[in-house]
Amino acid sequence: MFRSPSGFKVSLQALAAGLRALAAVLILMAAVLAAPSAQAQSRKAGHETNATRQARIARQIQETYTHRWEVAGGGGWLRFRSGEYTQKNSEIAFWLNTNYYLTRKLGITGELRGAYGNAKVPNYNQFATLVGNPQISEYPFLAGPTYRFFMHQKIALSAFALGGAAIGKFDGASHGIPASQLGFWPSTNAAPAVSLGGNLDMNVFPNLAFRIAPSYLGTGFGGSWQNNVGFEMGLVVRFGKQK
Repeated sequence: MFRSPSGFKVSLQALAAGLRALAAVLILMAAVLAAPSAQAQSRKAGHETNATRQARIARQIQETYTHRWEVAGGGGWLRFRSGEYTQKNSEIAFWLNTNYYLTRKLGITGELRGAYGNAKVPNYNQFATLVGNPQISEYPFLAGPTYRFFMHQKIALSAFALGGAAIGKFDGASHGIPASQLGFWPSTNAAPAVSLGGNLDMNVFPNLAFRIAPSYLGTGFGGSWQNNVGFEMGLVVRFGKQK
């Protein structure tokens, strides 16, 4: 028991309890004062983590879209009209192209395509029973610009405008009957051809992507003009570096 000069009595238990309470108050105040600092540090650490992530993404985008060359190929589908009065037929296609990029966005494309299907001879044709639905094929050789207008870590979008010539084989399986007598376009090695479309590239790695490319293909077989639509899909391999 302590007695103050004024006669106020303080027990040891009360003094200890008061010290404990004071310590608790000081700890609480310290925690309150430290909280904003901790939050600021946490925000700073989060900002640094996000900045690191953004830097990594930027490096990956740079690595992906500064390749000089792309080689791509795969399969596809084409809806084609084999003659002026025939029904359209569906064809299985293949494609192979090369892109040479002058910049990250602008490239020069060369492309070879091929499409195979069974043409539909009109029922009223005198040879319809004899030939059935003979196989036909077309082979466009195209070149032109490709412009990549969206470049993301995971996907890229580009548009192309290609022109050239097409080979058409419309009587190779017609038992010697000329294509014109079946109502088909005549076979030729020099029909004009154009293609407009877009590429959706889904990046697997900076140097490898999966492509889907819907397109319009116009061909000039038989002095007429065929408006055909289809799509291509396959793999894209990138290599080389732009200077």
